[in-house]
Amino acid sequence: MKRASRSTKAVPRELEGVVVLDFDARQKHRFLAKLEGGEELAVELPRGTVLADGDYLETGKDAGVLVRAAAEELSVARAADALLVARVAYHLGNRHVALQIERTCVKYRHDHVLDDLCRRLGAEVSFASGPFSPEGGAYGRGGHHEHRSHPHDHAHQHEHDHGYEHDHGHEHDHGHEHDQAHAHDHGRRR
Repeated sequence: MKRASRSTKAVPRELEGVVVLDFDARQKHRFLAKLEGGEELAVELPRGTVLADGDYLETGKDAGVLVRAAAEELSVARAADALLVARVAYHLGNRHVALQIERTCVKYRHDHVLDDLCRRLGAEVSFASGPFSPEGGAYGRGGHHEHRSHPHDHAHQHEHDHGYEHDHGHEHDHGHEHDQAHAHDHGRRR
């Protein structure tokens, strides 16, 4: 069985195969996959690594496996007006939906409830099958961020971008931690 513990954009001298992965698999750091020829590949990457179409998994010195994004069932919310595309992206992003944002459309994994939302906003929704490469978000390629020091319970006092300290009085348990010295904005002003 081949093994890979690093990814790279550099083309290896020896191509040992191609692996086709959907977005769920491309954002995992540990998994087993099958190359197009049927050979198994054990992948153990650093946490937070998100593979993109065209990346290579290093399987040895100057050897690697090409990563291809699998075709997935997608909804495409299209609008000629850039402001409407931005509004659709805002409302979908507010629901923590992974989005592939393009000039005149946003793509997301097919979901009829989200399709209805986009139509109500004024977008035309169609369907496509293709590779899905959503935005990585503000914290990196995979949209995952990591903070250290304390659980993400906002009952503590800390400085925000609006220049005064206060207690949120609510909790955010996102499965990650924040550094108490961080600054972030919840969009609320007192």
